[in-house]
Amino acid sequence: MKNGRKTKDMLYEQVARIGKVFSSPKRLELIELLCQGEKTVEMLASEASISVKLTSAHLRELRMAQLVETERQGKNICYRLVDKSVADLWVQIHTLAEERLIELQLALQKITEQPDGLVANDRDSLLKAARKGEVVVLDVRPADEYLNAHLPFARSIPLDELRQRLAELPKDRSIVAYCRGPYCLMAVDAVALLKQEGYAAIHLREGVAEWAVANK
Repeated sequence: MKNGRKTKDMLYEQVARIGKVFSSPKRLELIELLCQGEKTVEMLASEASISVKLTSAHLRELRMAQLVETERQGKNICYRLVDKSVADLWVQIHTLAEERLIELQLALQKITEQPDGLVANDRDSLLKAARKGEVVVLDVRPADEYLNAHLPFARSIPLDELRQRLAELPKDRSIVAYCRGPYCLMAVDAVALLKQEGYAAIHLREGVAEWAVANK
């Protein structure tokens, strides 16, 4: 019995390693960034607004938990998720948090006038409309993230290029803008700009990770 207790404690301790990794807000953000594709330490540090030293420390924790892996590309070391299950777990965790935590729900409502997006519960309709050309699905993430993975029928115009490339977008169709997921603000800024310029635009809260989980 005593040895059985030690075994059970050891098993739970090992599982808790994953929970520990997901207990850091910044590590969660790094995981969301890596859901978009592989990135260098410097890229991650810039996107997460923390130092390279702190980013490296967080990445060591993720690597020790077998959630990320590295590959040297020339002078750079690139990080990526070990597989899609890590992205799936991130989506499941933040979805559960959004369902249970009132504070999070209120915070999300402040991000956009339409926090549920256009088609959060009707992805098939969006897909059909995009296929027919009735709406424009606009990916406003950096171009390398779009090339790694994007929503069906989406076109890429990074947020920092949007104002200069407005003429590429039709004004006679609705534009559905998305970025990295519900906690990314690039699509919110894109929708604000598009509306200011007279476009019918709406923010889709889902990113590629959320879309992949929903369409399993």
